[in-house]
Amino acid sequence: MERGIPLNDEDRIPWLCTLHDLLRREDTYRQDTVLACSALKRMYRRVLISGASAIESNQPEQPGENPALKILFVHLDGPMDIIAGRLEKRRGHFMPLELLKSQFDTLEPPSAPENFITVSLEKSLPEIVLEIESTILQGEALLE
Repeated sequence: MERGIPLNDEDRIPWLCTLHDLLRREDTYRQDTVLACSALKRMYRRVLISGASAIESNQPEQPGENPALKILFVHLDGPMDIIAGRLEKRRGHFMPLELLKSQFDTLEPPSAPENFITVSLEKSLPEIVLEIESTILQGEALLE
């Protein structure tokens, strides 16, 4: 990405499997965890929930397998110009502005039955954080 070349599924899947393993470890220790990543496609979110088995099969997990992780996805939604403005202000970040369009092209916004909330990026950072915290604390996003 630093060189302006967008990642493809082959690039992303091993990384997402590693993130799943980290989330699984934290879940084993009953730790609440916040993970920030661009899980742009439904398949990527399924890998975060179920690991490599999500790639191999579109079938639900079988009895005896590791149960799927309970994850609330926060979809930060906003127009390209706002996101571009924020990217331009970053210094030393690996994600160049030139790749923003490819991110939008790849994006499959979450939808039912995924467990998610959508938060507008047109709000200030404190408002965004407050909305996410409130949703979690008030139980509006039930992690089934």
